[in-house]
Amino acid sequence: MMGKSSMDKAKGKAKEMAGKATGNERMEAEGKTDQAKANVREAAEKARGKAAGARDSLRDKH
Repeated sequence: MMGKSSMDKAKGKAKEMAGKATGNERMEAEGKTDQAKANVREAAEKARGKAAGARDSLRDKH
């Protein structure tokens, strides 16, 4: 199953490609922005997961 950030990235890529195909620069830019937002969200999710793992690891040692 795709996560929200993966779906947003795919939607952004589709929007970017549609903008390129139609010559719509605004749509192309929106697609690139959507992809960038998805990348940031994905990085934040990974950081939260690593922080939770580290916290759990420290908890297990005590």
